[in-house]
This record gives sequence, C-alpha cells and structure tokens, in this order.
Amino acid sequence: MKGNKVMYTYNQPVKILHGAGILEKLGEEAIQYGNKAFIVTGKTSAHKTGLIERVKEILLKSSIEYVIFNRAESNPLTTTAMIGAKVYKEEGCDFVLGIGGGSAMDCAKAIAFLTENEGDISDYIMGIKQGENAAPILLVTTTAGTGSEANSLAVLTNPENNDKKSLKHPSIYAKVSFVDPELMVTLPTRFIASCGFDAFTHCYEAFIANRSTPESAALALEGIEMIFENLVNVYHDPTDIQSFSKVAHANTLGGIAIDMSGVNLNHGLEHPVSGLLDASHGEGLAALFIPTFEYTKDKVREKLIKIGELITDKSATDDEKVESTCKKIKSILEEIDLNITLTDLGVKEKHINWLTENAFKTMNYAITNNPIIATHEDVKEIYKKCL
Repeated sequence: MKGNKVMYTYNQPVKILHGAGILEKLGEEAIQYGNKAFIVTGKTSAHKTGLIERVKEILLKSSIEYVIFNRAESNPLTTTAMIGAKVYKEEGCDFVLGIGGGSAMDCAKAIAFLTENEGDISDYIMGIKQGENAAPILLVTTTAGTGSEANSLAVLTNPENNDKKSLKHPSIYAKVSFVDPELMVTLPTRFIASCGFDAFTHCYEAFIANRSTPESAALALEGIEMIFENLVNVYHDPTDIQSFSKVAHANTLGGIAIDMSGVNLNHGLEHPVSGLLDASHGEGLAALFIPTFEYTKDKVREKLIKIGELITDKSATDDEKVESTCKKIKSILEEIDLNITLTDLGVKEKHINWLTENAFKTMNYAITNNPIIATHEDVKEIYKKCL
C-alpha cells in the first residue's frame, strides 16, 4: 500500500444555536439540564451591558434558579476554577452556564470538570491524572474569538509557575452553545480586533497544521475567507450585524478546526507570554504572527496558494497568490490596529530564555504540530524579532 496511513477522529457533539436574538431560547434549552444554574462570568463586561440581568430574567421565566460566580479572570486561573467547583457543590447546582468571552467559557468548562473529578486540575492538564465526567455545560459567547463554545478545550494558567496550558477532555464539550451576534456589538474595538485575530489564527493554524484533516482544513479555509471579508468591517462598524454574524461563524469554525487538528507555532509561543505577563492572548498572537508566518511560509506554499485563491482572480500566478496572502494578513493587522510588538505587551529581552523553556514545557505539542519544527534557538530568535 503506497503512502502513509492517515488516521483521525471527527466528533462534534455540541448543539450550536447561531443567529441574532437566539439567546431567547436559553430557557427552553437550559431547563433540560436542571433547575439551578451556576453562572460563570467575568467581573465587569456582562454586568455592564445588562446581559446578566437579561439572562436572569430568561432563566426565571423557565423556573430556573441561579448562583452567580463572577470571578473569571482575563487569563483564567486554575485556582479560580477549583474555588468555583467548591461553590458549585455547596450550592447544589445542576449545570454550569458560562457567559462571556473565551476566558469565562474556559473557566466554566474547567469548573464543570472539577465538579466530577477530585484534586488539582493542573494534574489533569499535565496528563498526570485522567478525568471522567463533567457537569452539564451551556455557553453563551459574547465575543467572536477563541471558539471555546465549539470545542473540548479550556485554557488555564497555573499562578504558581505561570504555566498556561489547555485542559482537553471530551466531557467539557458544551451541551448547548449560543452564538448571538447581537451580544457582541457592545464590545470595545480593541476586543473586536484581538478576538477576531485569535479566530483568524485558529483557522490559519488549523489549515497548515501537521495534524490537519480534510474536515478541519475545509472548515478553516471557510473561516479564513469569512474573516478576510468581514473583520475589518466589524472593527470599523460594530453595529454591522451581518458582518459580525459571519465573523462569529468563522470563530466557531476555527474552534471546531483546532479541536481536530490543534494549533501550532504561533499559539505555542504566545501562551508563555500571556501566562507570564497576563497579556491579551489575541494581542500576543498578533505580535508574534508575522515572524512565525515567515518562519513557516516556504514549507506551506501550496496552502498559501489556496488561501490566495480566495482573494485573487483566476489569472493570478501562484507567486501572486502567495504574495496576496501575505499582504492581506499584514493589511488586516494594520487596519485593526494590531501592528504591535511583544515590547508593547511588556516582554523584555530578559524574559526570552524563560519564555523559550516554558514554550517547550507547556506547548511542545503545538510546536511539533508546525510544518517546520522549531528548535530552542529558532524560538529564541523569533521572540527577539518580535520585540
């Protein structure tokens, strides 16, 4: 038999409700999982916009009680998830309802996991222990970034050593996720940009990954096209619901794609940055993107040609398609004000050795999923270029 055997698993068990106004269906979906919700959210945004009050009203109409745990950090901590699980049990809740961006959703998923699995969650993240079940999870995403509503990942930071790494477990797929672009129009443009670029990198990395599959590649390419066509529009006009809906859809596709194929070098180098400095994940990805892109570019030429076909006419040469892809990504970074450096995020040259060692400690699976597998020296040089 010629060629290598390709084996992969495709499992997408999340019921995703997408569309403007879809949040109104929350009550009828939630009641299927019990009468008491444990609401996990951040400290400010969902409260300021009135979303939490709206959710409370919807739940009460379905005779669902609730407890609010509004302690999810921008980079959620393992310790916060462990506290949340303790409160969930004490309050006798039936299911977890995560409301917010990726941080709140990841914290919610981790809490749900810990309600059924004893001990330190870091042991499960690092593979020392294997988990079993989790409490039922429902998610309401308020950003078009992370894709957490669609996958079995929860990214957490251990405050004891600043390790930022994903818990990946089939039990933390949401039962139901709500993707309502009407909830996203109040986002500050800074978050629209950083979350939108996170969604783009999920799609891009899934598309070029060593572990890419036909399904993940197809979803990722569709997501890339939607972001190319709509992210800049949304950044300049957040009230454009049609464009926001497409960016949100691309975000969900990216979340599914990385669940299958994984991320690679850009995420592999970013997690140590936001783990150490509590920087914005999306901004860290933007600061690292061009050097990691250039590092891998020649190895993924055929895939860059396919991306280029989305934005060039049929007469374009392959070289022109590759060049158009490069220019388009740089243009988006410029237009959404993310043409930034790691220095802007607080990284100094003295951090580079720690960042490099931590990348290989916590994100080696991502580094080895890159079409060119970077060495320690390669990683150090990329970090330096990004300062």
